[in-house]
Amino acid sequence: MSTPIIERPGTRTATGRPRVSRPVVAPELRRSDNPAAAVLRTAVTGPVSRDNAARATGLSIATVNRQVAALLSAGLLRERPDLTAAGAVGRPRVPFEIDHEAYLTLGIHVGAAATKIVAADLRGRILGGLAIATPQTGQEFAVTTVARSAKAFLQRWHRRTPLWAGVAIGGRVDPHTGVVDHPKLEWQGAPIGQVLGDVLELPVSVAPHVEAMAASELLLPTFDARRPEPAADLPSDQPGSSLYFYVRETAGIAVTLDGRVHTPSNGPGSIAHLPTGSDVQCGCGRRGCLEVTVGDRALQARAVGRGIIPAHNGTGGTTIADLYRAAESGSAGARELLAERATMLGQTVALVRDMLNPDRVVLGGQAFTGYRPALPHVARAFQQSTQLPPTDIRISGFGGKVQEFAAVVTSLSALYADPLAAVRRIGG
Repeated sequence: MSTPIIERPGTRTATGRPRVSRPVVAPELRRSDNPAAAVLRTAVTGPVSRDNAARATGLSIATVNRQVAALLSAGLLRERPDLTAAGAVGRPRVPFEIDHEAYLTLGIHVGAAATKIVAADLRGRILGGLAIATPQTGQEFAVTTVARSAKAFLQRWHRRTPLWAGVAIGGRVDPHTGVVDHPKLEWQGAPIGQVLGDVLELPVSVAPHVEAMAASELLLPTFDARRPEPAADLPSDQPGSSLYFYVRETAGIAVTLDGRVHTPSNGPGSIAHLPTGSDVQCGCGRRGCLEVTVGDRALQARAVGRGIIPAHNGTGGTTIADLYRAAESGSAGARELLAERATMLGQTVALVRDMLNPDRVVLGGQAFTGYRPALPHVARAFQQSTQLPPTDIRISGFGGKVQEFAAVVTSLSALYADPLAAVRRIGG
């Protein structure tokens, strides 16, 4: 096999040319029909034979052989001769898998309160990560702090070659420039993509975070964290449409159509101000807007106001976790408040589902996963409120890590859409 063409950042290329500054590359939030991408996708969950890859992709065995050879040369795949069936003759009988030990991508989720930075292998499995408080003291300082933190974290992984960085963030994103407007953080025209590219010396993709979460359902397998080896469920290949409904600090939706996340040219829509009927005052001047009613910090503040949890827990201010612990410890007030939120969530999901009528609904975010006993209230309110026949509705398989996996899929999306073109870009 020839030497892989991927090189470490900060070096010269194979031709001796100095490495150039890395660009911002628009994410590809879709399931690609590129032949190399299709073959790579068959190996996401483990070793696969060329025959099985051909059956899974619908490509001819000759096409699969060509794509495997190219991906081996690029360094994205490796062969597993130790898994060759007894009696099999010839290299095409040797199974192949994604090289999940040599490389990594860097994912960054910038949230309103916390920023998560994770390293992932090429299967989309998280290797490790850290969390920092999202700086609230001006966008230039915030963007620089995130970039430097990401650089320091990346330096821990000196045995792996970093290939790409991906940022998932709320607000409005220009995917081609990586420039972000984020009202909650008071960012206006923040060049997070370019700053990260300069600091990390990697290609960078930036995506709206709820759209990236929807893409993770399309492109990433869900691994069982309790097992040392990848035992994964493949992403769904079902045709049709999906509604992804997200709530934590913020609330948002994304729509997937036949394997592609719909990305409006003028930015994602908003469900933040949908009416819920509550009397909670919103910054827009109205009462009962969705985000200020069901968001984590808003709910925690109401719990303090009702005397359900104290304003201080001994280590500082309380968080939504204190409310969950109170409910788990038997607090009737905590359980009632969480049931109220769950009911509002179920009603709102039904409202949006009835407007769009998707084939499937996926619920993501800690408002759904942080306190599981509330889920029956969500389901009951949805069933009572929807005016359409029953539909496929489920909780995201990524649980409490939807933000991290949104960043991971953004970092992998260009590689998954056209792996050979992405490698050429990485190689300079």
